Amino acid sequence: MTGRVREAIPVEEADGPWLALGVAAACVAVGVYLATNAYPAYGAGLYAQIAAEIAANGYRPPATIPGYTAEGVPFAYPPLQFYVFAVLLDAGADPVAVARLLPSVAVVAVAVPAYLLGRDVVGSRPAGAAAAALLAVNPQVLEWHVSAGGVVRAFAFLYAMCSVYAGYRAYTTSSRRAVVASAVAFGLTALSHPTYALFVVVSHVVAWATLDRSPSGFLRGLAVGLAGTAIAAPWLAWAAATHGPGVFAAAAGTHGGVGGGGAAALAGEISPFTLVPLAAAAYLLARGDRFLPAWVVAAELVFAQPRFAYTVGTLAVVAVAVDLGDRVDDRSLASVAGSLPRSLATATPTRAESMGSSRSRSSPSVRAALAAALVVCATVGGAAALGYEMTLEGDPSSPAFVDGDDREAMAWIASETPPEATFVAVGDAAEWLPALTDRTLLVGPWGVEWRSPDDYERHFDAYEALSTCHSAACVEAAAATVDASPTHVYLPKRRYTVRGESTVTFGTLARSFERADGWTRAYENDGVVVYRVADDEE
Repeated sequence: MTGRVREAIPVEEADGPWLALGVAAACVAVGVYLATNAYPAYGAGLYAQIAAEIAANGYRPPATIPGYTAEGVPFAYPPLQFYVFAVLLDAGADPVAVARLLPSVAVVAVAVPAYLLGRDVVGSRPAGAAAAALLAVNPQVLEWHVSAGGVVRAFAFLYAMCSVYAGYRAYTTSSRRAVVASAVAFGLTALSHPTYALFVVVSHVVAWATLDRSPSGFLRGLAVGLAGTAIAAPWLAWAAATHGPGVFAAAAGTHGGVGGGGAAALAGEISPFTLVPLAAAAYLLARGDRFLPAWVVAAELVFAQPRFAYTVGTLAVVAVAVDLGDRVDDRSLASVAGSLPRSLATATPTRAESMGSSRSRSSPSVRAALAAALVVCATVGGAAALGYEMTLEGDPSSPAFVDGDDREAMAWIASETPPEATFVAVGDAAEWLPALTDRTLLVGPWGVEWRSPDDYERHFDAYEALSTCHSAACVEAAAATVDASPTHVYLPKRRYTVRGESTVTFGTLARSFERADGWTRAYENDGVVVYRVADDEE
């Protein structure tokens, strides 16, 4: 195959079996999640409300999203995935069902750029399959993409990975098509999620600095950045004109901000699991590699969210495994290798084919057998670990914010309370309340980051405080810190979550409201009780 054709067609027939292994791992991970979660993990209530407002506004961007705090919250989110969500709602889809099912599409699709990155960066098709499989079953990466918020995050991750892969090809092959593809994918990322857009920028800077630090390489990176920004420019201009340019600085000051990973490391808050990709990076650096070590360190320092370091770290770990495997004697490989279909045995490239060197010494069929067995074992083992964790009481990796009792209670609220009713809700079901009831939630951090970091922190603290209260007076005092005086309170009666962490009040909070002056029970089912101000007329 000529270099020109290979540049134009990065996926070849021989990639098929290995790519299939990577995609299969993602399908297995998604299958475990859907089988163990009847309701979406985490929350996307604000996202559903945004989508509903877009559809109701004739697909013109609304300036403010009502229902979240008395003032509503600015609509300054990158809009692409909310428009997708709005189309689905307009077609009659249930928002909770969309939040449960839609992210899985992107999670599976991410296996493709993950495979291609692993194949090209590490230099073998089995490495690509391993990278895609390990990324798919990584709990920290999976939980933030397959869960409800994945209606935005999972697709932003997909676009970002496509942009990074195309960028890698642009720096290593000088492909103009790769520059265009990376720019378009970067534009889609910028229109989906700011943090993932920053991930693309950081990745490009690292790739340029370590792979092609030349004027032409700089111009390729600059072209990607400018073209991608041009794609997102209409939204950027609208948001700045509607809310002022300060709206972006307000959001950037929350959720760890830029450099949050470095700040956490300096504070000694680094996760022990992060030491694995860092150790892999150190090994590769000692071997003389620069790209992956620099990328791992950058992802760790820039982002407070460890999923970015784990994503890059997966490639580093696979690269180390391949390097160590190259050092194993051929005879020991042959003694443990099994048999594979001929398609896998003949689809394994050597280093000479993929990266222009000749390091691979073992029989292709032997390496194919061992590599495929390891990928399958990683998939099965990872899926088993996910299944175990997702079925634990309290489910630490994929907790549902709402259940059937919440849906029933919110349906009652939508039909039986006045439109001007205002609520304080205990626990994470609060995020879904405005979207499913068309009523106002007075206390909660969702979307408030677009107003200011101070407002966000005040609502975040008030929400956490009232969600861990054991008395009516405590809830009232916490709500008062943000000047909230609700007509109704929404209380879980059983185990519930606060910011994804499981907790339970054992009914003490409901009993306190039952005895408190000024409150009367308005609705109750097996899992939820709603109280209203005693003199409030319904």
